[in-house]
Amino acid sequence: MVFSSPVFLFLFLPVTLALYAVASTQGIRVRNTVLLFCSICFYAYGGVSYLGLLLLSVLVNWAAGLWLSRLEDGRGRRAVFLAGLAYNIGILVIFKYLNLFGDTAAWIAGKLSGRAVESIIPAIALPIGISFFTFQIMSYLIDVYKKTVPCQKNVADLALYVMLFPQLIAGPIVRYSDVEREIGFRRTGLGDAYEGAFRFMVGFIKKILLANAMGKAADLAFVLEPGRGALYAWVGVICYGLQIYLDFWAYSDMAIGLGRIFGFHFLENFNDPYISKSISEFWRRWHISLSTWFRDYVYIPLGGSREGLWKNCRNYLVVFALTGIWHGASWNFLLWGLYFAAFLILEKLWLRAMLERLPAILRHIYVLLVVGIGWVLFRADTMAAAAGFLGDMFSLTLMGTHERELAELLCGGKFLLQFAVSVLFCTPGFTRLHDSLEERRLGGIGDGIVLLFFMLAVCEMMASGYNPFIYFRF
Repeated sequence: MVFSSPVFLFLFLPVTLALYAVASTQGIRVRNTVLLFCSICFYAYGGVSYLGLLLLSVLVNWAAGLWLSRLEDGRGRRAVFLAGLAYNIGILVIFKYLNLFGDTAAWIAGKLSGRAVESIIPAIALPIGISFFTFQIMSYLIDVYKKTVPCQKNVADLALYVMLFPQLIAGPIVRYSDVEREIGFRRTGLGDAYEGAFRFMVGFIKKILLANAMGKAADLAFVLEPGRGALYAWVGVICYGLQIYLDFWAYSDMAIGLGRIFGFHFLENFNDPYISKSISEFWRRWHISLSTWFRDYVYIPLGGSREGLWKNCRNYLVVFALTGIWHGASWNFLLWGLYFAAFLILEKLWLRAMLERLPAILRHIYVLLVVGIGWVLFRADTMAAAAGFLGDMFSLTLMGTHERELAELLCGGKFLLQFAVSVLFCTPGFTRLHDSLEERRLGGIGDGIVLLFFMLAVCEMMASGYNPFIYFRF
């Protein structure tokens, strides 16, 4: 179930709000129980067969946290921590990567034998949101081990932290330390409900009216055979870059808004990444909850930048290889991560000093070009498809394969308006407008504008059958 679906908007959310409103007259335990029950229903709607896995993860990490809190520092405590960590990493490997390893082994065996070889590993369905909820609960376990947070003795409260439906299936990755106090004590009033609903509507508008339009154009461009020509290729990558940003930014908006309605304050997940002047700056602004997770739990423990230049470069390679493969069971994702690691290392070695001497506009162009090429690796289904797409981007043929549906879409006035607004939404000016609307600086006018576009977005959602969500599969 995604937030931009009729079943969520017209059934699940109203019922949840009604139940929570009744529970609000009671104590925090009743409110938490209602939220946990609704969150379980939310996950079960899209993946009831893997609900047991999610609940097992909560129980394992709850037990490990309790055990860690009762042990003194030493080998026994370290062994418990490593066992808990092994469980979390193990379920990721089994459910997300085992088929990739089996298919790769079968491909290698086929090349060596000269005949087709089938993988001996049966197809394993990917549990919804496994990367997000596993990383979230791992951060809890690591923090308990490091004694930066106390263990949660109430298993239901830990389950609520992990399973809270606004951030369950697609983030942002919420740290336990950020919501620990609010799990046990929080107050919500009309102001919180207003701010949360406003933020949700803004995200919904961006998702339905902008991200989906860009996604449709990107899908049409990426399915074309090599020879599509430079124009279609560049249109495809630009639209995909807009889609993935607006899609995930919109989901983060909706998650933050829903959390606020129930009294939780999630941290921001994006900060104008496309205005960056270097790749290192881009990664400080893009998917902040994931970037900081890898920084705090992988990069810094490996030594960060404290142990010399070459170890620092090694740390970049490790972190971004993991960042890439975290996104999906495909070698394209690994290549995408290593691609960004290479640019971060180049910036560390000498490129940053050269960039600082360039005009700001050229530095922006550099970032957009590097990121755009990276999105090709991210979006393409195979490395061969990525190579063909990149070849078209830099070919001398402006118009290759003529795709009628894509051409008609690009020439439509509605799409051109949506494209222009999508580009403007990536600029600081629209971010400031976005923030000022949230802060009600325009009063009733701003509320009316957002409500009007929200109703238009609802109508568009009902009329259109195209409503993908990129990060839903991670």
